Amino acid sequence: MSTQIGIALAFLCAIAANLGFFYKHRGCNEVPTIDVKHPLASAKALWGSKWFAAGMGLGFVGWALHVGAIAMAPLSTVQVVLSGGVVLIAVMADKLFGFSVDRRQWWGLGLMACGLALLAFTMPGGHGPGGYSLEAMVAFEGVLLGLGGLLLLGPRTGAPAEHHGIMLAAATGILFGVCNVAVKALTEVIGMHGIVGILSPWVVVAVLASATAFYASAMSLQDGDAVSVIAVTGTTANIACIAGGIIVFGDPMPQDLLGIAGTALAFIMVVVASALTPAPIRSTAAAKAGVALGGAAA
Repeated sequence: MSTQIGIALAFLCAIAANLGFFYKHRGCNEVPTIDVKHPLASAKALWGSKWFAAGMGLGFVGWALHVGAIAMAPLSTVQVVLSGGVVLIAVMADKLFGFSVDRRQWWGLGLMACGLALLAFTMPGGHGPGGYSLEAMVAFEGVLLGLGGLLLLGPRTGAPAEHHGIMLAAATGILFGVCNVAVKALTEVIGMHGIVGILSPWVVVAVLASATAFYASAMSLQDGDAVSVIAVTGTTANIACIAGGIIVFGDPMPQDLLGIAGTALAFIMVVVASALTPAPIRSTAAAKAGVALGGAAA
């Protein structure tokens, strides 16, 4: 019975998290452009939007439901449910928020959901032996922070404007991964040393990654297509967390040929889906032009 409850909580988590992102997208696009040189003013403007505040609230609810889900059901089962939740992005965009979702994006989201579900199925159940390698932790977090930094700088280094939102979304997902891996390490430290473990440097890493992701996410929702940005953010964060579990905490990998082949295929499917999910450049440009004209007419 507990597994069924966990599955239900995971499904509700997918709904809350995705719905929260759409609310934040609406809020982000009714405030001035995020200016990293004035972070406090930008944060005040964002939180001043009722849509954005509601989205953040739903995001917290989604996080709480996720914690409840993994406490009640096997992690692999929860991952499968959350993977299927990727398709909800298109349904919500089309039915609730009036976004146009083209066939290419439907295919991309469907392939992404299948790839993530296959990855969850092929990964062995259970966690690592406990504890983590400090060297692996430092190296992994350092690589992720480097990749995230490059993606954050992309819009400032001459990257095509139509790719800015996707690059920022990928950076956001990576930073969420940095934060989640740091929090996991923090729980290990507290488990070994008690409440004094809260003084661990991983607290600083988690806070800085979370704060940076807050602004990166807002900028991605302002610059990019909502469907693409939400899908890429969630998928990148999911992949980063799975990789962290394997590399840092020693979570088991598939040992048989079928499992290895399935895992490799799953990653290929996610990569191809990530390329399909962004809206075509021409339609994105046209949509932005339409918004601009609409705003001018108003």
